[in-house]
Amino acid sequence: MQISEALGGVYILDLFGETRIATHPKVSVPVYGERIVEGLRIWDPHRSKLAALLLKSRLAGDLAPLVSELNLRPEAKVLYLGAATGTTVSHVSDLVPRGLVYAVEFSPRSMRDLLGLCEKRDNIIPLLEDASMPESYAPFLEPVDLVYQDVAQRNQAEIASINAERYLKPGGTLVLMIKARSVDVTADPKEVLKAEIGRLEGIDLLRVVDLRPYHRDHWAVVARRRA
Repeated sequence: MQISEALGGVYILDLFGETRIATHPKVSVPVYGERIVEGLRIWDPHRSKLAALLLKSRLAGDLAPLVSELNLRPEAKVLYLGAATGTTVSHVSDLVPRGLVYAVEFSPRSMRDLLGLCEKRDNIIPLLEDASMPESYAPFLEPVDLVYQDVAQRNQAEIASINAERYLKPGGTLVLMIKARSVDVTADPKEVLKAEIGRLEGIDLLRVVDLRPYHRDHWAVVARRRA
């Protein structure tokens, strides 16, 4: 294995001739069966849309600007909407070892697994809440540097906008993973993407990345809240 570079806590590896990304684990225990190689957690782009975004940007030669845009400094505060069982949350936790990840998840079943992850990591705050009702978790939050959303509800852009307006610092970053088929299974996914981007409010678009071949009909939208 050869480590070619590390950008903002994201390690780029040449592993048996294949480019992979990894994070330095806050806790050296696998979370979802991932490999730990020479002290680094291999980040699977098939299991994580954020990993797919980072890897595709690395292969396109523009990883450094993306890492800067994400605001994932070691002390950053992150609002993660749609935490599920914590696969990607765990890597975000690695990237902000002195920060906090507010992990919002609506499913009690997924939350049980997420709580097990939180027992081992002191920088994840689990919140069993509905991301479409951001006022319900206001007592637990502070302004954040990054709002990251990966939910399967129909009104994805609306949910992102209301959470960004309420919690994202001016100049902070919004990352919205658009699941086109969850918005409208009958429509052209590219038309769904265009419509959802058009519904975002109070932000300036930075980039849109198609997550194929790792995730079909999924796009990563990276934007910045207006100051």
